[in-house]
Amino acid sequence: MMMPSSIAPAALLQWVDEVARLTQPDRIQWCDGSAGENSALIAQLTASGELKPLNADTFPECHLYRSHPSDVARVEHLTFVCTEKHEDAGPNNPWMEPAEAHAMIDALFAGCMRGRTLYVVPYCMGPLDSPYARCGVEITDSAYVVLNMRLMTRMGTAALERIVSDGTFVRGLHSTGELDPNRRFIMHFPETLTIKSFGSGYGGNALLGKKCHALRIASHQARREGWLAEHMLIVGLESPAGEIHYVAAAFPSACGKTNLAMLIPPDALPGWKVWTVGDDIAWLHPGADGRLYAINPEAGYFGVVPGTAPSSNRNAYEMIRRDTLFTNVGLTADNEPWWEGRPDGAPVIDWQGRPYDDHGDAKKNPAAHPNSRFTVSAKLNPWFSAAAEAPQGVPLSAIIFGGRRRELAPLVYEARDWQHGVLVGAGVASETTAAATGAVGVVRRDPMAMKPFAGYHFGDYWQHWLDIGTRLSNAPRIFHVNWFRQNAAGKFLWPGFGDNLRVLKWMLDRVAGQVAAQETPIGFLPHPQDLDTTGLSLPQGTLEELLAVDKTAWLKELGEVETYLQEFAPRTPTELHLELGKTLGRFG
Repeated sequence: MMMPSSIAPAALLQWVDEVARLTQPDRIQWCDGSAGENSALIAQLTASGELKPLNADTFPECHLYRSHPSDVARVEHLTFVCTEKHEDAGPNNPWMEPAEAHAMIDALFAGCMRGRTLYVVPYCMGPLDSPYARCGVEITDSAYVVLNMRLMTRMGTAALERIVSDGTFVRGLHSTGELDPNRRFIMHFPETLTIKSFGSGYGGNALLGKKCHALRIASHQARREGWLAEHMLIVGLESPAGEIHYVAAAFPSACGKTNLAMLIPPDALPGWKVWTVGDDIAWLHPGADGRLYAINPEAGYFGVVPGTAPSSNRNAYEMIRRDTLFTNVGLTADNEPWWEGRPDGAPVIDWQGRPYDDHGDAKKNPAAHPNSRFTVSAKLNPWFSAAAEAPQGVPLSAIIFGGRRRELAPLVYEARDWQHGVLVGAGVASETTAAATGAVGVVRRDPMAMKPFAGYHFGDYWQHWLDIGTRLSNAPRIFHVNWFRQNAAGKFLWPGFGDNLRVLKWMLDRVAGQVAAQETPIGFLPHPQDLDTTGLSLPQGTLEELLAVDKTAWLKELGEVETYLQEFAPRTPTELHLELGKTLGRFG
């Protein structure tokens, strides 16, 4: 156990004391992030039955945790941004007045840790020696949260030393409470860099360094300090000639982000390598050379496990076979984790710990929850990029937006310039998934894949994107992709997965000025012959269908985008309305 008195700043000691007096824990444990501490917590949770060790021969040092059946996803409708002025939170965020929010949630925290341990978890988001990293402290009564934070962040003594050096930190207070859905709230106070989360043990609501800090609070910090906090993966694409370009991509949850972040090149494109810098969050900073640089603030992956297989994501499939914390998966007879999409084994226990019976409908009665997760250190990825530890980050050649659209959006198109690219990002829409509570399969507008995560008014957020662009003399190109387009029979037109590298290769050719493009009203599209389809068997006419731009459908879409932008008036940037007008005008 780390003793804080000789190193922790006075402000932190005072805050811990205030929280302890409010929550009344039986004991306080300052977490140092050590292997010994981690082993002790695993032993503690195993003894209590909250954690189940998995098959030590086939899944060494892997464990299963089951959350409450009512606590399996983010609760966006109970996630508040509490700014002093309601309009600053924007229509994109549920809002509550700060004093009211503190009073309400503090009443829930009062005495909530009696009989429990209060864990003090100092952590750093980003490389410890990066000027772009930002630190926080999470106070929690969940040992499961501590185990996850050790995998997901730079957690412990070194982070505390960085906090001392910085003189500031994000304050996050969390308790599982009674896991009552009617007493579950996640409150963000961006103006004071504070987070309060009560009543949930699920990662997206309880791992406060992740979405709460690294996106909602950090996006507010980024606007104030002149950078961007984004829901983006970062990958390095190395050509057969050994040249590496880095790209960042923003997709809503469960739309292929992790698969793209760990993409394995197809055999038909020998010599290509894909290096993973990050799979979920990127902090972007304008560099002195006019380029945009990215760091991954996280140190691990908290990925959706259903669908993970050698055919879809071999790196992830192999990576999570050791030293992994699984949440809400099923079990096989030989005590291995099982999820829909795993090619071997069969479930005998479902994600709630009950004997498994699909009752004749495996889709309606899955063995693993559709939003079941794996948590694992990024360094176990066989294609982990050492650049993820680079203090200055990596320079971006391209930014990619995308979503799950069965129709309308072509396979890929390029924005005309940065300003047009911001409009493209602002208009992103995708079908909803199990990563958030609510209906599944409904198309919703999700600008820059940040609808659940932007910590302030979307109009101000888009303006900040436009302002960042004015500081970039060598801005990354902006593209939009749609791997999910279907034909009239409902069949996917594009194979996806590793073959997505073919689309990325075209993007890099565009960055290098090596290929021309078709000019269309929505942007620049590939000439079919410029997409490398070597070794790919596509039915006649498929590429043309993938790259089709339907005028009637797009005029309807642009009308819907215009209506959406109006929701954020009067703060919607004039530039976006002008850009939308230009796009409409190009249709004639």
